[in-house]
Amino acid sequence: MNSSTTSRKTVLVTGCSPGGIGHELAKEYHLRGLRVIATARRPEALTALAALGLETLQLDVTKTDSVRAARDYIASLTGGTLDILVNNAGQSYSVPATDIDLDEVKAMFEVNFFGVMRMVQEFAPLLIASGSGRIVNIGSISGVMPYPFGSSYNASKAALHAYGNTLRIEMEPFNVQVITIITGGVKSNISRNPRLIQPTSIYAPMADIFREKRAGRSQVGAMPADVYAKQVVAQTLKYHVKAWFWIGNYSFFCWFFDTFTGRRGFDWLFSRTFGLSKLKNILRKKQN
Repeated sequence: MNSSTTSRKTVLVTGCSPGGIGHELAKEYHLRGLRVIATARRPEALTALAALGLETLQLDVTKTDSVRAARDYIASLTGGTLDILVNNAGQSYSVPATDIDLDEVKAMFEVNFFGVMRMVQEFAPLLIASGSGRIVNIGSISGVMPYPFGSSYNASKAALHAYGNTLRIEMEPFNVQVITIITGGVKSNISRNPRLIQPTSIYAPMADIFREKRAGRSQVGAMPADVYAKQVVAQTLKYHVKAWFWIGNYSFFCWFFDTFTGRRGFDWLFSRTFGLSKLKNILRKKQN
């Protein structure tokens, strides 16, 4: 992975606001001696990273003009190359499938999925020019397992996984490797504003169960973000990267169930874990 203009590799990380995965990934790449371009939608969110000596840049992955401006700026810094693109920017949205606000879902997909496609399309020439580029897509175990009350978010990550699988094949002739990080529970702010079931929802009878079982669930026993970052960065810097790299709390569990039990194994487990089997009993009693 040699840049034509410098011996130091350059990495661009999206979504680097404090308290998130991207923030820690940017710091870890910096500690390993890479030239890091840390980005976020709000410039003020990058102050702490700038104080550590990282280069920072305002970037909104949902805006083509913003992405192209970042591409041109980085090309001017590096002589037209980029070694690693880390697509980390993301949003969460956890509500029952029947309660979704489609405008919110579309906005989430703009960040989680279309933003990645936009970044890849614009930065592909720089990655190819590096001679051995890397595209790192931050996926989720939610894109593999049917995590209840997260159908929209799960779908955005499943779409990202499918996109990455095909992108990996398409970019291989240009010596650009693509790795999808299947992320389990990691300490972050992505679920800092948990949604609650509303009284008008068909799931209102289990509102208390939802609050107990689902809200903030991803942060219970979650892996520290700095530990996550060390392992992910180490993996992305290998000569040959994995197609999928499973990491974070419950990631092994998810891999095991997905590999050995099939779809219905998840259905049985999550129905009981998240109170849907209790809801069934509640509804049955109301009918009697």
